[in-house]
Amino acid sequence: MFNYFRKELDWGGRKLVLETGKMARQADGAVLASYGDTIVLCTAVGAKNVKPGQDFFPLTVNYQEKAYAAGRIPGGFFKREGRPSENETLVSRLIDRPLRPLFPDNFRNEVQVVATVLSHDMENDPDIVALVGCSAALTLSGIPFFGPVGAARVGYENGEYILNPTVEQMEGATLDLVLAGTAEGVLMVESEARELPEDVMLGAVAFGHAAFQPVIQAIIELAEHAAKEPWTLAEPSESETALKKRIDELGRASIAEAYQERVKQARYEKVGAAKKAVVAQLTEEGLHADAAKHLLKDLEADIVRNAILDTGTRIDGRDTKTVRQIVAEVGVLPRAHGSALFTRGETQALCVVTLGTGQDEQYMDSLEGEYKENFMLHYNFPPFSVGEAGRMGSPGRREIGHGKLAWRAIHPLLPEKADFPYTLRIVSEILESNGSSSMATVCGSSLAMMDGGVPLKRPVAGIAMGLIKEDRGFAVLSDILGDEDHLGDMDFKVAGTEHGITSLQMDIKITSITQDIMRIALDQAREGRMHILGEMSRALTGARTAVASTAPRITVINVPKEKIREVIGTGGKVIREIVEQTGAKIDIEDDGTIKIAATTEEAAQRAIGWIRGIVAEPELNAIYDGKVVKTADFGAFVNFLGSRDGLVHISELTHGRVNKTTDVVNVGDAVKVKCLGFDDRGKVKLSMRVVDQASGEDISDKVGPKGGRREEAA
Repeated sequence: MFNYFRKELDWGGRKLVLETGKMARQADGAVLASYGDTIVLCTAVGAKNVKPGQDFFPLTVNYQEKAYAAGRIPGGFFKREGRPSENETLVSRLIDRPLRPLFPDNFRNEVQVVATVLSHDMENDPDIVALVGCSAALTLSGIPFFGPVGAARVGYENGEYILNPTVEQMEGATLDLVLAGTAEGVLMVESEARELPEDVMLGAVAFGHAAFQPVIQAIIELAEHAAKEPWTLAEPSESETALKKRIDELGRASIAEAYQERVKQARYEKVGAAKKAVVAQLTEEGLHADAAKHLLKDLEADIVRNAILDTGTRIDGRDTKTVRQIVAEVGVLPRAHGSALFTRGETQALCVVTLGTGQDEQYMDSLEGEYKENFMLHYNFPPFSVGEAGRMGSPGRREIGHGKLAWRAIHPLLPEKADFPYTLRIVSEILESNGSSSMATVCGSSLAMMDGGVPLKRPVAGIAMGLIKEDRGFAVLSDILGDEDHLGDMDFKVAGTEHGITSLQMDIKITSITQDIMRIALDQAREGRMHILGEMSRALTGARTAVASTAPRITVINVPKEKIREVIGTGGKVIREIVEQTGAKIDIEDDGTIKIAATTEEAAQRAIGWIRGIVAEPELNAIYDGKVVKTADFGAFVNFLGSRDGLVHISELTHGRVNKTTDVVNVGDAVKVKCLGFDDRGKVKLSMRVVDQASGEDISDKVGPKGGRREEAA
């Protein structure tokens, strides 16, 4: 019944298993990939026909986590998996990026790749398993694919690289790097690092590339037994070849001239007009003008790429290393807690920081369980930023991915939570875009945080590098434009401080690049990063000494754990009263840590005093302010020290004889009391008669033992 095949290898001290033929047999390719007890089912399906008029390659990668994989029931009202989480979106992008360049240029059939996490052992992250499994599924499917692809995670600790570190091992690591590639070279890198030098990062890439070669070989050996017949890929027809030649004749000169324009919008208009003229002429000649779109793009790429290689001069007139003009401003929004406007050429990011309390932390529901995140970075890319009118909606994969890249760049430089107990949210509004808005977000966010008084260890800057590679040579480009990204071979983003790299992301659009090219790109990126940090320092060199006046002030105090219940009160009654009366926000943790946040010092001190009063123990002979909360025949109960009550016996209410408690005090009266001690049950005994109710002075030495004043008796 099952045409079952299995390939197994020892990889990084654990067993990697690739199985096919038992599950999802109607998919073009299906592989069950397992590493330890983490199991991912990966499938690949391709449409047999191209949709009419389709002029691009519609690849979709969906990574999905099932709660049952970790023995959990999903949270929320519906108790089932819903829209993709941020992590699922990020891993979908992670898988997509190394796979997409390996399909033929003229392939237009729709392809869908799905990775479903079936089991998670809480040690081995499913993302690498999913990427390897998807590569294997495509290799077996028969769909045109120039794979297979291997992948690995690399950690770094105490000068040693770690292959596929477990979740526990990653806790102390200074590097979290994921890479994927072919046998020839690397296609994709994604990382977060703690200010590591370029040679360590390059060494991690080389280590990882060598480490996943056995995985590539295992996929090849599995394919030798289980791969389906490869699809026949149609060769370009004579008519398409002729059309391509005619487009070159009609458009090369005019498009090349249009690219002499240095200003983006004007250049786009001229290029668009040149293309429109070509299409009009093709239509007049009776040629298939609808097929011209992607051929015109190929012509554009050829013109731009060869001009750079021939002259060393780029679209906007720069050489290969020069960074565009930078203008950095801080404090641009008066009511924000921190803000910065970072402009680099025709790319502009408005970054805004908001400081919140523990109540503002984001609750995350993952396979590993629920946890709270106190640092958020949200990236928005409205259509007006590129001069277009388009749909406005919830963040897409691009926005989530760019936001996470900037998050990784800044995260290693954040102060410890104990030193800066705020919840941080950064919003990056991209107002203009012509290349690397994610790196503008890194620079702007760093400045905005320092403007808001967040004590970053050091400023962080980022730069995007590009590559033009042909058989006759290559050129590495610093601070790439949008066109250089679209028409080039590499998008290589590097962020860090003057001490080292904090984040590195690389995507290659060709089959691979060499380590020599990577080394040149990293060195050139460092030069650019140092220049950008220098320009940023013109606006601000370090964090301001205090948070903005509009931000909450957070004070941290510690109370005995056994007192937490008293601070909260029955059903939260006490803590609600404190918040309502003082206007402060209060977060209480299980270890007795209490954070009081308030916009004024007065509100903060009122809340602190109230809490300290609740947890304080009464001191013998000390005098306190109190309030009568109950009266009885034998005396009055007085609330003091927050929620603590004590008894003022009727004989201790005032001088002389008292017939009735309410003759002296009533419920709600404010009084001053002295602690006389404790009874056998630990209850507090109080006295009013030995305290001057007006001044609060202790007059016990002036009061006789029977209540009368000594001077009166004399």
